[in-house]
Amino acid sequence: MKFKQLASAALCAGAGIGASPAMAEDLTLCWAAWDPANALVELSKDFEASSGHKMSFEFVPWPNFADRMINELNSGGQLCDLLIGDSQWIGGGAESEHYVKLNDFFDKESISMDDFAPATVYAYSTWPKGTPNYYALPAMGDANGWFYRKDWFAREDLQTAFKAEYGRDLAEPATQRELLDLAKFFQGREIDGQKVYGAAIFTERGSEGITMGATGALYTWGFKYENTPGKYDMEGAVNSPEAVEALEFYKELYKCCTPPGYTDSYMGESLDAFKSGQVALAMNWFAFFPGLYADPNTGGDKIDFFVNPPQNNAGSTLGGQGISVVSYSEKQDAALEYIKWFADPDVQAKWWSVGGYSAHNAVLNDPGFVDSQPFAGDFLKAMENVQDFWQEPAYAELLLAMQKRLHDYIVADKGTAQEALDMLIEDWTEVFEDEGKL
Repeated sequence: MKFKQLASAALCAGAGIGASPAMAEDLTLCWAAWDPANALVELSKDFEASSGHKMSFEFVPWPNFADRMINELNSGGQLCDLLIGDSQWIGGGAESEHYVKLNDFFDKESISMDDFAPATVYAYSTWPKGTPNYYALPAMGDANGWFYRKDWFAREDLQTAFKAEYGRDLAEPATQRELLDLAKFFQGREIDGQKVYGAAIFTERGSEGITMGATGALYTWGFKYENTPGKYDMEGAVNSPEAVEALEFYKELYKCCTPPGYTDSYMGESLDAFKSGQVALAMNWFAFFPGLYADPNTGGDKIDFFVNPPQNNAGSTLGGQGISVVSYSEKQDAALEYIKWFADPDVQAKWWSVGGYSAHNAVLNDPGFVDSQPFAGDFLKAMENVQDFWQEPAYAELLLAMQKRLHDYIVADKGTAQEALDMLIEDWTEVFEDEGKL
């Protein structure tokens, strides 16, 4: 089925599901408050029409999302029947029995995880990792990528100046080092009477921002969380010479080439810096790329996109989420109807067309997918080499430790990169000892 046909077929998808024999239910789906959530509201109108159930939504701003939802789960709350929880939550959701295990349901409804991109099944659905134990359906594929002012790159005066300085064309970077060169070139330059800056990157300390940004460099240099998966043997992996070099690189990128006062920035600040014309390049999640492309001031033919460039190897920081049925819900049958509906390939095609990021192979492998959006090809490349943060039940403690060590070094100028990573191993060792894993 051609891509456009597949997407249009979704308009009537789910008609065969039908409501359960019981009376229609009011379901609440919880997620973060961002553009894809708004797209899901529109998509879910088809489910309401075909099932008879009514959908309500609880969307929480990203800085508060984890605290709000994890507190809800830990208290056994019944606010959420369905939860699109972050990838790092899958371990805790499974081991604490917050999420319904979906294997029997998948078998009954002939929903195969082989129909979804392997990286998303591994990251969003399985616990223990890589085992056929499923606690979520891949819902929102995502990775950290880059976008830039294509119109600035096309200017003849800037092309000439860049080539004279760097000996190559002003173009998308092929490596992390080339990305740094681009940021340095634009930093402090005047364009159309306005002083501009090189790059908007993630430096936020409170939740996850600086970790999600810095790992974009760390992964491409070869950073690993463990020498042996599942062994928690971090010495020589977390603090390897390559990891030290990558962290030094990210600090240089921050110090040389970001807008003034950019000490605690994450998704919103990156978007604002780009849309206001302050920066030539910016990192952010692919989830925001449809909105960026549609922006009337800096979108359209003024913007273009690229996958996180490699250094020693390819690597992108994984984002995205799976959708789970909350075990405390009293409406699990109706929530499972939603999962079945959402897994349908036609619904997944429409999900992509309205601004979501499908992880279904029928969508991703469609011949028309790469040309369906200007960032679609880069999304596929990113998802081939994604890496995620620890998905351990104690991920929150692990994340807070990394946030502190990275921010202290990169932004606050405390110590060296080697010291930051050495102390991070100490922090993580203590967490895993408390968990009985070391």
